[in-house]
Amino acid sequence: MTEPPAATDRLQQALETRFGLSAFRPWQREAIDALVDGPRRVLVVAPTGGGKSLTYQLPAVVLEGTTVVVSPLIALMEDQVRGLRERGIEATFLASTLSRAEVSERERELLSGKYDLVYVAPERLGNPWLVDLLRRLKPPLVAIDEAHCISQWGHDFRPDYLRLGELVRNLAPEHVLACTATATPLVRDEILERLGLQEAEVVLRGFARPNLHLEAATIDSKRARMKTLKDALADAIGDPGEPAQGAAIVYAATRKESEKVAGELAEMGYDCAAYHAGLASDERAKVNAAFGGGELDVVAATNAFGMGIDRPDIRLVVHAQAPGSIEAYYQEVGRAGRDGLPAKGLLLSASKDLALRRFLIESGTASEEHVERQWSLFLDLMRYVEAGSCRHDFILRYFGDEEEILGGCGHCDLCARMDGAEATVTEEDVELVRKALAGIARTKGRVGMRSIADMLAGRGGEKLARWGFDRLSTYGILQGESAEWLVALIRRLITAGYATISGDRYPLVGMTRLGWKVMKGDKPVRVIAPDRKEVARRSGKKRGRGKGTSLERPGGAEGELFEALREKRRELAKEHGVPAYVVCSDRTLLEIASTAPGDAAALEGVHGMGPAKVARFGDALLEVVAAR
Repeated sequence: MTEPPAATDRLQQALETRFGLSAFRPWQREAIDALVDGPRRVLVVAPTGGGKSLTYQLPAVVLEGTTVVVSPLIALMEDQVRGLRERGIEATFLASTLSRAEVSERERELLSGKYDLVYVAPERLGNPWLVDLLRRLKPPLVAIDEAHCISQWGHDFRPDYLRLGELVRNLAPEHVLACTATATPLVRDEILERLGLQEAEVVLRGFARPNLHLEAATIDSKRARMKTLKDALADAIGDPGEPAQGAAIVYAATRKESEKVAGELAEMGYDCAAYHAGLASDERAKVNAAFGGGELDVVAATNAFGMGIDRPDIRLVVHAQAPGSIEAYYQEVGRAGRDGLPAKGLLLSASKDLALRRFLIESGTASEEHVERQWSLFLDLMRYVEAGSCRHDFILRYFGDEEEILGGCGHCDLCARMDGAEATVTEEDVELVRKALAGIARTKGRVGMRSIADMLAGRGGEKLARWGFDRLSTYGILQGESAEWLVALIRRLITAGYATISGDRYPLVGMTRLGWKVMKGDKPVRVIAPDRKEVARRSGKKRGRGKGTSLERPGGAEGELFEALREKRRELAKEHGVPAYVVCSDRTLLEIASTAPGDAAALEGVHGMGPAKVARFGDALLEVVAAR
């Protein structure tokens, strides 16, 4: 059915004259049409930076009256109000940061009909006077930002949001919009139920980010983790002391860690600052403004940083420790590459993250049900870390965005490693998993990962003898495997739900019901064993047996050629305005250094190279090889 010309003209004219934009994104138009002229009840799920705010700001300009927007972050409200006023759109906000006199003045202006939009913090909705004021406004539209906060299954549940269902019923607006960047199918259902929007149209778009190269690595050594971080920064934004090619954010789990990372990067020569909730508000505002204005290259921060950051040239987001959920991770990593140019998201984790997260979850006063919910969300993230196929498709399926499945993206570390092919569970994987599960079962939840690894490898000790583990049938059943690899395997079994871990100071590993079924063969094995050489590389230990390509730096003439190729890659990246990994990976450079291809045809046979890359970068790389 063709849309009436009047409606088209009205929305398009408002877009151009009030917002200075020439065209909608396809899903934005879909959401606005549904809100203004369709069912008038809409849930928008689109990633951070995708333009969700336009889906309620533009209707607020078109509809008669004052739109009410519920938003949880005062800084974000202030930024949006400032941006609207710069466009000549009347907007204001009511929050705890205002004086009583300021609040009274804004309330009088609201009742006079001055504003198109008013932003309200959810905690203020417990004030009957404010709710009555909003009811007297007779708002045509109520918009709820960060709507996942209403769901106890969401990663950022806030009790104040539970008032919103009643607010919608009290205000009885003709139009209602809820929007969020992070909502799984389960969370979406709870949002709709709590807001009474069961008949709403759900617009789910924009989660595919092919310009964002995703990587995840498990690195236990602090020194190796910092080196990985520094290498990623150098590849993405350039060496310290040189003009930066964009910006980066490094997320840390604690305030102390964010300050430590910021200090180390500043010592290297990067313009860097820390940001966390423990800083004074004026200091946080200063860092925020400096980063947004391009004065800082890097911010090392806790998850308190990022909401409202509108800087488009963020080339790298690193998580130095694993966050609490996929929702939280994708919201934060989604701040990279908003200009559509290549960017990178790197998630670093360590074996101890599992026990640490369980301890943090259980250390509060939450109910057992809440603990298990949060643990489930974290395990989903760990399954992403341990994924055996395309990371982008993993995330798209997690959010239920099947329409944008990429089918092997070519833009994550796993696709690059497997040339886009899906990894499969081998007979060896099945045998290894079942042997490891048998070992876990026989320890009966009495010890941690390392002790189980020692028992499986047949490495005796006083502790194992004291427990009688050296007499178990599974003692030495995986003899010859390194302790690091066995811990990585056990960790993978935990994230797959085959085993579980306690939240004690000394966490213990036990079997799950699913794990028993898998061990006995009643359920199939759906876990791929970790790559031995990759685990060895990350742990800094001598490589064990098995398949895989080592990424250790070679020595001698081969090592010199590798370093020369790395320097050429850096030059090519600067010349073409792309991150170094877009030119080629370290693995590709290692293979070039070891095989020394003499022409384009030979270079095209190297892992990670193809006709397009050879045409674009081949001559320069071959010149380096020939010069050696």
